[in-house]
Amino acid sequence: MLGKLSWAAVPFDQPIPMAASAVVGCLILGVLIWVVVKGRLPYLWNEWITSVDHKRIGVMYCLLAMVMLLRGFTDAIMMRSQQALAFQAPGYLPPEHYDQIFSAHGTLMIFFVAMPFVIGLMNFAVPLQLGIRDVAFPTLNSVGFWLTASGALLVNISLVIGEFSRATWLPYPPLSELAYSPGVGVDYYCWAIQISGIGTLISGVNLVTTVLKMHAPGMTYMRMPMFCWTTLAANLLIVAAFPILTATLAMLLLDRYLGFHFFTNEAGGNMMMFVNLIWAWGHPEVYILILPAFGIYSEVISTFSGKPLFGYRSMVIATMAICILAFMVWLHHFFTMGAGADVNGFFGIMTTIIAVPTGVKIFNWLFTMFAGRVVFSTALLWSLGFMITFVVGGMTGVLLAVPPADFVLHNSLFLVAHFHNVLIGGVLFGCFAGYNYWFPKAFGFRLHEGLGKAAFWCWTIGFYVAFMPLYVLGLEGMTRRMQHYDVPAWRPWLLIAALGAVIILVGIILQIVQLVASIRHREDLRDDTGDPWNGRSLEWATASPPPVFNFAVLPSVSGSDTYWDLKQRAIQQPAPSPEPDYNSVEMPRNSPTGFICAFFATMMGFALIWHIWWMAGVAIAGAFATFVVFAWRDRDDYIIPVETVARIDRENRASRTRALGRLGTAQ
Repeated sequence: MLGKLSWAAVPFDQPIPMAASAVVGCLILGVLIWVVVKGRLPYLWNEWITSVDHKRIGVMYCLLAMVMLLRGFTDAIMMRSQQALAFQAPGYLPPEHYDQIFSAHGTLMIFFVAMPFVIGLMNFAVPLQLGIRDVAFPTLNSVGFWLTASGALLVNISLVIGEFSRATWLPYPPLSELAYSPGVGVDYYCWAIQISGIGTLISGVNLVTTVLKMHAPGMTYMRMPMFCWTTLAANLLIVAAFPILTATLAMLLLDRYLGFHFFTNEAGGNMMMFVNLIWAWGHPEVYILILPAFGIYSEVISTFSGKPLFGYRSMVIATMAICILAFMVWLHHFFTMGAGADVNGFFGIMTTIIAVPTGVKIFNWLFTMFAGRVVFSTALLWSLGFMITFVVGGMTGVLLAVPPADFVLHNSLFLVAHFHNVLIGGVLFGCFAGYNYWFPKAFGFRLHEGLGKAAFWCWTIGFYVAFMPLYVLGLEGMTRRMQHYDVPAWRPWLLIAALGAVIILVGIILQIVQLVASIRHREDLRDDTGDPWNGRSLEWATASPPPVFNFAVLPSVSGSDTYWDLKQRAIQQPAPSPEPDYNSVEMPRNSPTGFICAFFATMMGFALIWHIWWMAGVAIAGAFATFVVFAWRDRDDYIIPVETVARIDRENRASRTRALGRLGTAQ
């Protein structure tokens, strides 16, 4: 009836996962009770859970990423503390639990922190920057988010029911094959990533279509903000690369469930085929994450320098060059597999070449700030911290692209330090910059600058203290994923790295305090103008937060930095512009389709993990029924009356006129 599931699947004999799951369960239960007692459940269902508004879906993506960041960082600090204590000692984490922790950490941080964060920021900002009312497929957008949340839920269920994979965040055969991983850990991994990967692919198709086909009147491709270009490049990579991941994990599942031998050497398969395929997805994934961050830095640096982005066309060319070259470098992840000097040499050269367009971007950002009126806001500090940190990570990456050096450093902590140098210093710093930059647009009030800057300094200092020692340890020969060690020379560096993790923890606490303090003092931080940073692109032309329809009348674009040009003309000619002709606006209705799909996807994934075949059949039938109901819906849109549109826009115009008057006086 319940397949392989029994009470033995619950780790009653392991206090750490049981205590952690109890705390998480109490928190979730407490939040649900609070929502019900306060009478917020109908609001939560109608305005958020079933919403197809791209802005709210973007916010929910970012919220999911932040919650999973806390979960993933918990794993990180457990690993650091274990290694600090495990010198000639077993430490406090058993080997099998330690293996699950580092596998879960990598899986969560890549798939459920970095990916949702960048997709959330793209979802929120890109339609506003393009001057349009929504993404191309609003309901599909909701489905994509909820499938991602479903995958995250499955990973976290493994904490208390069963186990998670011990085969690292990329489950290489033969370790991930049934003979060596007979438990359900690898199955949890595969089904969670398959479900969330479908959600990511849906988002990729949606955003590519939006950027290519939906623009405000007059907005040509070469007038799009840089964030729209990096969104296009990243989502083209998603559409091209994620099917590779889906197919690779499908073959691994066939090996495990039906006795296929795609990756079993002794049965005619080839385990190196898995490595090739997974990195054919894996290295484009790095650029899927970093390219949107590049776009965020471009917007932030231009805004807080008071200047147009330097070398816009060269930035566009560099972005699209990275998009193409991203598929030509994957083999540098396994130079040691024995492909030969010619193959290794080619991929080493290509890896060096792909660093060139990234270098172009760094110089463009520096020249944008040169002779500008630089305002050192929290968002700009994250951008400056990125430029220094990412350059260090980029240089170590070029070093690893040299095959002889990689033969020495492969699988060492040097590689771990480089990888985190790029992902934390590049992607996560970019997400934090975008979070601080667009927060007032999403919620109508700014985040506390002082606490934000304190969090930045803790994160930056903590990062260097935590990861620079790993470069030294890698050069000294310490390999990754060691549960204990016996070399005395390594211990001081690991103690320093653990201290760095504690400093980062202080930064995370400060970010939580920043959010709480900003909400409590939101009236003092209120943004009445919709343009708190004196921005340059069209998202700042709307109210904060924007109405559901974004723009009462779609803006007419006549150049790059359109909103900046409009403000300058308004300052020079203080007479108010004539009121536009308002019309009723047609918007898509909210739909529970995404949430229901995620419910059945979670049920199906859990059933397939534990071989509960009847439950899997019910879930598939429910998902199909949901699709049929959605396909045969009668009403998918509703009309916002012209009076409502006019009233909202007049209020926004009045507040902007007052703000422009103050800006003109200041100039």
